[in-house]
Amino acid sequence: MTVAARPYTLLSCCMSIDGYLSGGSETRLLLSNDSDLDRVDAVRAGCDAILVGAETVRRDNPRLLVRSQARRDRRVARGLPPSPIKVTVTGRAGLDPRADFFTTGDADKLVYCASAAVPQARDRLRRVATVVDGGQPVDLGWVIHDLYARGVRRLMVEGGGTVHTQFLTADLADELQLAVAPLFVGDSRARRFVDDGHFPWHTGRRATLAQVRQIGDVVLLRYALSDRFTIG
Repeated sequence: MTVAARPYTLLSCCMSIDGYLSGGSETRLLLSNDSDLDRVDAVRAGCDAILVGAETVRRDNPRLLVRSQARRDRRVARGLPPSPIKVTVTGRAGLDPRADFFTTGDADKLVYCASAAVPQARDRLRRVATVVDGGQPVDLGWVIHDLYARGVRRLMVEGGGTVHTQFLTADLADELQLAVAPLFVGDSRARRFVDDGHFPWHTGRRATLAQVRQIGDVVLLRYALSDRFTIG
C-alpha cells in the first residue's frame, strides 16, 4: 500500500502528566478542559472519519459527534453529513447495538471485524452498522486502505491505548496530537497512553515536535510522524 493510497491519519488523545488515559476505577476521569474539548471538536469537524477501538465504545460509550452547531452547519453546506463517519475495530464482536456510537448521528457507522467473528457481528449489528471483514486478526493497514477507497481522506483516531499502540507501531500515523493535563493518576491499574511495542521513534530516530500550545491548564504537543504532516 502506498502512502498516497491511505488517508492522512492523526492520532488524538489527552493524558495525565504520568501518561495515563484514565483512572483506575470504572468512573470516567475527565482529563481535558472545555477549551481543549472545543479544539478537539474543531479537529473532528475537519475530518472524514473518526476511529476508536471497540473497548472505547464499551467503556466510554462515546457519541463521536461534532458538538458545535456552526461547525455542523458548515459541513452540511459542503455537502457532508453533520458529523464524520464513525469507525470501530473489534476482534470478537462484543458490541451493543444500543450504544451511542450506533444510535446517534446520521453518518455511516463501519465496524471492521476479525474474520472469525464476522457472522456474529453481522447478526448483531446489521441494522445499525456496516460490518466489514478486516482479516484475522484485523489488519489496520488494510482497514485504512479500505477507508480511503470509501472516500475518507482525513482520519482521526481517538483511541484507546491499544489502537494508538497499533497505529504507532505499524507506522500508520502522520500526526500525533497529544494533550497533557496537569494532574497525576498514580495508579498502575489505569490505562496508559500506549502498550509495550516496537515503535519507529526511539533514541536513534526521534519524532519531530512541530508545535507546542498552551490551552488553559492543558498543553498540546503536536508531533509530525511523516513527511505528510501539515501544521494547519
